[in-house]
Amino acid sequence: MGANTFAYIVLLATAFSVASASDPSPLQDFCVAVNDTKDTVFVNGKFCRDPKLATPNDFFFSGLRLPGNTSNKLGSMVTPANVAQIPGLNTLGVSLARVDYAPYGLNPPHIHPRATEILTVLEGTLYVGFVTSNPENRLISKVLYKGDLFVFPQGLIHFQLNVGTTNAVAIASLGSQNPGVITIANAVFGSKPAISVDVLTKAFQVDKNVINYLQSQFWTDNHTY
Repeated sequence: MGANTFAYIVLLATAFSVASASDPSPLQDFCVAVNDTKDTVFVNGKFCRDPKLATPNDFFFSGLRLPGNTSNKLGSMVTPANVAQIPGLNTLGVSLARVDYAPYGLNPPHIHPRATEILTVLEGTLYVGFVTSNPENRLISKVLYKGDLFVFPQGLIHFQLNVGTTNAVAIASLGSQNPGVITIANAVFGSKPAISVDVLTKAFQVDKNVINYLQSQFWTDNHTY
């Protein structure tokens, strides 16, 4: 095997290993995130507290006990449990979120740029789905019942709608300590500063008055922070 061929194989293998990774694997037992940069080490997006100073509360969160407030225009509320709420999650590559839905409540189309999601229904009936990437843009959807789960691949637009007449609850498991969320309507029509009307008019192939109307709306954020 020539040197160039061997180098190419090594490069290809490295690319595949990077492409298949999510959050980087930790090189220590844990890295409790802190905001104070004094006498700390920066690892994977956060500064680390000295492991000797870690406490049980660094790995604890009680925020999923209570239902989220769904009295908004969407009729849903997402309560995250990621590194922002649980400092001990830093570098560990996992997080959760509780999603509460009023009857006919919607968790609107959104993406997680850094995580695949597994949604498990605890109560109620949900219509869920995601859309594949270009050029197919195929909708893959299903109605879920209590105990069912569904996978939303990383970076793809997905949604959940409560199609029942009672409240629904789900738990989302995410493959990142900080999965991020981009709600499509909020990002496109509620950005600050606003995206040019000329851009959106041509992109959506509608009249400027439609874009002006959409940009003038208050776009609900159904996440707690």
